[in-house]
Amino acid sequence: MFTPDTCCTLVPYFEVPAENLAAFKALGAQFLDKTRNEADCMHYAFSFSGNIAHCREGYASAEGILAHLDNVAEPLGEALKLAKLIRLEVHAPAAEVEKLKAPLAALSPQFFVLEAGIRRQ
Repeated sequence: MFTPDTCCTLVPYFEVPAENLAAFKALGAQFLDKTRNEADCMHYAFSFSGNIAHCREGYASAEGILAHLDNVAEPLGEALKLAKLIRLEVHAPAAEVEKLKAPLAALSPQFFVLEAGIRRQ
């Protein structure tokens, strides 16, 4: 059975200098520990391609994204000492995108409006 997909995804990419890669990867456990108790989190994982790190994350709402960013502020601050945020995308329904534009403006994300999709229940 499928339902409409309204997942709000935050899509950050980090460039991690080779000498910082092990330390950056070690922060992953801290991110996961903090995130696992977030009610709006639908999925969360890190993946790597060489020295490029990607955090694959989805939330039930814009509020979930903002709560997550507050929750992981400490490890994110540490991650940004080790790596450079090179791209940030937000994919969400139009109403959720509007809720995120002002709070995320300083991060200069590219916003994508989710128009149609399905998700397996």
